[in-house]
Amino acid sequence: MTSIKESIQSSLQRALQTFQTFPITLASAVGFTIVTLIRIWMDWPQQEDYNFLFNCLHLAFASSAIFGMASITAAQKRFNHAKAFTIANGAGAAVGVLVFLLLYFLGGEAGDPIRRIVTNVSNLSAARTSILIAVSLIGFIYFAGETNKESDFASSLFMTQKAFLIAAIYGGVMMSGTSGVAGAIQALLYRDMSSKVYMVLGAIIGLAAFAIFVGYFPDFRKGTEDAHRVVATTQPRFIEVLFEFIMIPIVVVLTIVLLSWAAKTVVTGDWPTFSRLFGIVTSYSIGGIWLAMMTAKKETGIAQFYRRAYPIALLVILAFGSWALIARLQESGLKSSEYGFALVLVAAVIAAGLLILMKNRAHSKIACVVCVMLIVSVSPILGYYALPARSQLNRLEKLLVQEGILVEDRLIPTVTEPDEEARIAITDAVYFLAYEEEARLPVWFDEELEKHEVFKAKLGFEPTWEKYDSEYPVRDPESLGMSLMMPNMTVDIGEYDWAVYLQRGEDGRYDVRSETLDGERGTYRIEWMTGDGDNFPAITVWLDGQMILQEDLKAFMDETADKVRSRSGAYEARSFEEISEQFDTPELSVLLIFQHMNIMIDPQADRMEYYLDLNVVYVKEK
Repeated sequence: MTSIKESIQSSLQRALQTFQTFPITLASAVGFTIVTLIRIWMDWPQQEDYNFLFNCLHLAFASSAIFGMASITAAQKRFNHAKAFTIANGAGAAVGVLVFLLLYFLGGEAGDPIRRIVTNVSNLSAARTSILIAVSLIGFIYFAGETNKESDFASSLFMTQKAFLIAAIYGGVMMSGTSGVAGAIQALLYRDMSSKVYMVLGAIIGLAAFAIFVGYFPDFRKGTEDAHRVVATTQPRFIEVLFEFIMIPIVVVLTIVLLSWAAKTVVTGDWPTFSRLFGIVTSYSIGGIWLAMMTAKKETGIAQFYRRAYPIALLVILAFGSWALIARLQESGLKSSEYGFALVLVAAVIAAGLLILMKNRAHSKIACVVCVMLIVSVSPILGYYALPARSQLNRLEKLLVQEGILVEDRLIPTVTEPDEEARIAITDAVYFLAYEEEARLPVWFDEELEKHEVFKAKLGFEPTWEKYDSEYPVRDPESLGMSLMMPNMTVDIGEYDWAVYLQRGEDGRYDVRSETLDGERGTYRIEWMTGDGDNFPAITVWLDGQMILQEDLKAFMDETADKVRSRSGAYEARSFEEISEQFDTPELSVLLIFQHMNIMIDPQADRMEYYLDLNVVYVKEK
């Protein structure tokens, strides 16, 4: 009990001392918290005009805090004098100011006019700032791992993870306790207490948890041997058991499974979807390399075997992934997912080679490789937003020129429809470019080219998607579904007597909506059942308590799915019939108009779910 108490007191004392060891880091954290508190205090309509400013400040303070940790640690490790310490803090402040200015004056983009947000931080600017923070954090771990004897990146990484976990536990306990007290006050003493109280508590406790995180690290000054470093970098026994006797055997078995799967795939040619392959290879690469670092100092037989065997197995898996990537590039060119996979492959191949050649001395080199890949991913020429877009634009131009559609920077609709393979490839490239916000498109690429009517008018044929062996049209064979939206249109409803907007049912059920109306024949009650996993959407009408209509929409959904079979994914309806259905009884006619409809199929559970968003019901009494 005494040791636990001393540990808690030591953590809190170090958190308070953080203002002396990392001044710019904690000052930036305080600034971040103040901006957060201001945003909590201001209601959204009032905050709306300052949203862009607040986002810029948040990103700037976060950049300054993490970069400051890296620069201060580097100064303490390399120089350890007051001037270097001052320069390091100044560098952290300068980075924060520079990031803010770049974001505020160059990093904005037009917002959503519907929400009246004029400007916001662009996705690219936010990504670049995030990469700066990530690289700064890796830099901090790198410099924190330097000792008088060697560079120990693995131990520093574990120390950082340990600090984060401790801070998260302390922060979670503080948040749970204070929220419980606030909840008791609200329930027993002051029922009108604002929910902003919990937000304020979260912001303040977040600052305290960050201070605990930063304060957990030992003294990094050159020539100083802090006894806390041994405690911070030492793995508890249960962690050693977890890594060596649970996680390593699991990864070894997983490796055998993956190698068998790769061999089977090569022999049978039954390749998985690219997204699944991307996820498997990426997870195996990152998780395996991380585990090799975490067990770098373990001399048990299983740990040594893992460190020798894993890099070799990783190269085999990466060769399998590279084969799939090359086939994918030949099929559809470079896109964002292929770009990300290529970066992972390059970094993982280099990391595996370094582990084979340099063993534990490779860890800091691997960190440098990761930093380079991260920076490349947001660079102006080779970044994720530039290279795939340029590749797809070149692919599209080549296809259009071959079909005689693109002539001297002008689109000329084709008279003779291209073959299906060419139509699919052109559609694929057009829709990729149309939804790439940062893509620089030529003058001939219409801003609304992704719209069906514009696409057909400009190119001379309808968008065409690849067909899969499925009863229903899908873009991804593992995502069996269809989505159809109601387009902007005018509907003549002059022959109908009432427009009925259905409310939630009287029994409080969310899956049933109903409304009543008085007609010449009596009182009608209209009930709409939205449907669930076992029931189809259905419409029921009663006249003076007697049911006169009960129809489900299964046939309508099947018919609609058949109409749009070649238009997989999410599209607007092309006709009023695709988003409406009429039912007739001797007493009345009922017209249903849908805002949105979905068909979702779960092959594993062998079930299909329909969802219809009913916009309005028009009724005509006969």
